Amino acid sequence: MTTETKVSNKLHVTNSKEENVFLQKILTHGELIAALLSGAIILTTWALTDLMPYAAWVVLHIIAFIIGGYAQAKEGIIDTIEEKELNVELLMIIAAIGSAAIGYWTEGAILIFIFALAGALETYTLNKSNKEISSLMELQPEEARMIENGVEKMIPVSQLRINDYIYVRAGERIPADGKITNGSTSVDESPITGESIPVTKEINSDVFAGTVALNGSITIQLTKEAHETTFQKIIEMIQSAKEEKSPAQLFIEKFEGTYVRTVLISVAILMFLPYFLFGWSLTESIYRAMILLVVASPCALVASIMPATLSAISKSAKNGVLFKGGVHAESLSQMKAIAFDKTGTLTNGTPEVTDVYVHPDYNEAEIHEAVGAIENESSHPLAVAIKSYSLDFLEKSQFDVTVKEMKTVSGKGVIGFIRDKQWFVGKENFASHKNTTEHFYGTKASELAKEGKTIVYVGLNDQIVAIYALKDTVRKEAKEAIAALKKRGIYTIMLTGDNELTAKAVAKETGINDFVAECLPDEKVVYIKNLIKEHEKVAMIGDGINDAPALAIADVGIAMGEGTDVALETADVVLMKNDLSKITEAIKTSSKMNRIVKQNVFFSLAVIGVLIVSNFFQAIDLPLGVIGHEGSTILVILNGLRLLK
Repeated sequence: MTTETKVSNKLHVTNSKEENVFLQKILTHGELIAALLSGAIILTTWALTDLMPYAAWVVLHIIAFIIGGYAQAKEGIIDTIEEKELNVELLMIIAAIGSAAIGYWTEGAILIFIFALAGALETYTLNKSNKEISSLMELQPEEARMIENGVEKMIPVSQLRINDYIYVRAGERIPADGKITNGSTSVDESPITGESIPVTKEINSDVFAGTVALNGSITIQLTKEAHETTFQKIIEMIQSAKEEKSPAQLFIEKFEGTYVRTVLISVAILMFLPYFLFGWSLTESIYRAMILLVVASPCALVASIMPATLSAISKSAKNGVLFKGGVHAESLSQMKAIAFDKTGTLTNGTPEVTDVYVHPDYNEAEIHEAVGAIENESSHPLAVAIKSYSLDFLEKSQFDVTVKEMKTVSGKGVIGFIRDKQWFVGKENFASHKNTTEHFYGTKASELAKEGKTIVYVGLNDQIVAIYALKDTVRKEAKEAIAALKKRGIYTIMLTGDNELTAKAVAKETGINDFVAECLPDEKVVYIKNLIKEHEKVAMIGDGINDAPALAIADVGIAMGEGTDVALETADVVLMKNDLSKITEAIKTSSKMNRIVKQNVFFSLAVIGVLIVSNFFQAIDLPLGVIGHEGSTILVILNGLRLLK
């Protein structure tokens, strides 16, 4: 192949891509382009009215009708046939044709133009919400580097199966959910959690599809099928949210058919009744009937809800709150009480070392090194927390901390030998067999226990030489979230299966109104039902399998993004960033959405009422009716778009 041919092919590929992009833009903005073209033809025709034959003038208007009204007419006719119900689109086409039939070609064309422009704006709103799904889907790799019998090969992500191994190089996007089996890296998890700070991932760490391995290559064992990944579920939840309509939207759509029939009957009556009863001319009666057909069409009313709802869902999704439908976006701001699970919801879900006391006669560094080395052999959550706390000491250690003869005593603790010293880590009577109440820590252990903390004792030479206090710490944003909810007059309660002491400590720290301890899953359901009787509208926030029944029974179920699959599927709303402060933001968005919907409905009904009365008293003509009616439609759509800010 010659150089000229290669260059020619390269240019051809580039031009093809540019043409595809251009065509895609035309398809995306087709309605808007058609509306503007229709408007341009109308303007040109109006400007050249005195310079062209009447036949050409009419033909140009017909062209404007077809270009501007094609999309709406097609939608109206298809929907009428499929649903066997009259709709606004059909009503507007009849109004435009009726205007032309009595000689008002320009007014009919303007009606089509403004109606098409309003439709294009509504499509823009829908495209705006679709844009987020498209951008998310682009983050999902189509191929993965699979490792089979030590050999790498590229295969489609759809062919991956659970327990397959894949290799991801530094800088590449992770194609599927799994656990790291080799290597370590920093991962940009912003597509999943919204957090901009990369997270360090090592062996056994969970990684998610759509995230990026920044500075290290890793081998991953898959834990989920491609269609079951967290990333895919986010996309599905946003898609389902767009399809599910709010009660207000459903009412308007149900009301639309009846209203359109009423308008058409009223138009038929107005064509002849004033002619016989009020002495109007037949031309005037038909003219007023056409104006009624225009001004009484509920375009603005129909457009009052959907753009605002889609805008609210899109804005919330961008902020890490996923609504599974317009009904939940509408309902959230109506909640009078919110029940919280404790572990993983109000708290981080994993214990942390909060207090450490070491015997003054022993070397602190040596104790931390020994305990850290012993706990490193265990996968128990408390052991993991203590190991994490001791990590700095282990890294700086200049001694051999190899653990020998490691032994676990079920229900009591672990024993290990380090440099010929026998260490005990566990319960108090396990760490030391001495029957004495005089320990170096005095009453500290009991005081810490009253705060809801778990105490781990360290024994050496049959003497307790250190104590570690651990606690599932409260999320940083939990206190602010609870305070903000209470400020809005929302009653807050914690339902937890944990013991009374721990529950009381967490309730006190978060400032929650009330709590119920040692609460089983079925008991949570009972409490939610009682709360509904007392407060009418109740939401439940949880993350575990045990929370799923309560999430289902609540008026609005809210799941933490890192929760179990069952909780995520049961919930109506998902906090993808695990940030409780997003609850108050979502409530504000819901309130604003409902407020805008009410504004739109009131405004659109008021405009329709004023125009109908004005028409009956012959105070408006067809052009003014067109501008008033379609102008109000555009205004309510633009008002709904304010939520995108």
